[in-house]
Amino acid sequence: MLKKERAAYIAQRLQELYPDQPIPLDHKDPYTLLVAVLLSAQCTDARVNQITPALFELADNPFDMAKQNVEIIRAIIRPCGLSPQKSSAIKRLSEILVEKYNGVVPQSMAALETLPGVGHKTSSVVMSQAFGVPAFAVDTHIHRLAQRWGLTNGKNVVQTEKDLKSLFPKDRWIALHLQIIFYGREYCSARGCDGRVCEICTTCYPRRRNPKIVHKP
Repeated sequence: MLKKERAAYIAQRLQELYPDQPIPLDHKDPYTLLVAVLLSAQCTDARVNQITPALFELADNPFDMAKQNVEIIRAIIRPCGLSPQKSSAIKRLSEILVEKYNGVVPQSMAALETLPGVGHKTSSVVMSQAFGVPAFAVDTHIHRLAQRWGLTNGKNVVQTEKDLKSLFPKDRWIALHLQIIFYGREYCSARGCDGRVCEICTTCYPRRRNPKIVHKP
């Protein structure tokens, strides 16, 4: 298959497998989604969903969170890892949202990326999932699968995002972000497939004899 043919097949197959794309992180509004995505860095969504009920019982809006002692936040989120950095970021971004945005999460990629602990991937997820703005957030799972499927050279997540955006129509970016993640977890995990096991890998590369070496971001 040519790259465009692979992309078309992948988009169609993922839509068949995952016609609905529930957001894996439990949240109720843009603020709680922002905090949940921040917590998900180097942590599983399942673990985040175990932690956020207690955190959001403490404070589920920037006004209340800004008033909390950072050590209390840290104690709650410790199982997510990187708790010193994440707790400081949650408190400070909450203060900034109150000070600069009247407690409202800004609907701007540039504004989001100025907040502590919020990088390009986090802001992309919030913009797409909270506000419906087309974005293609690339995490390590998407980066890995895009390489296995020959959609990118895989040098870094920035290049992967650029390549995927050029291959797929803009109105599919939000769904595909989640669909690729779901597929990667279910069929094409880091250890469960080496580029020669799952349906999409074997369909795209039926003659692949050796494991596909992927470059970590």
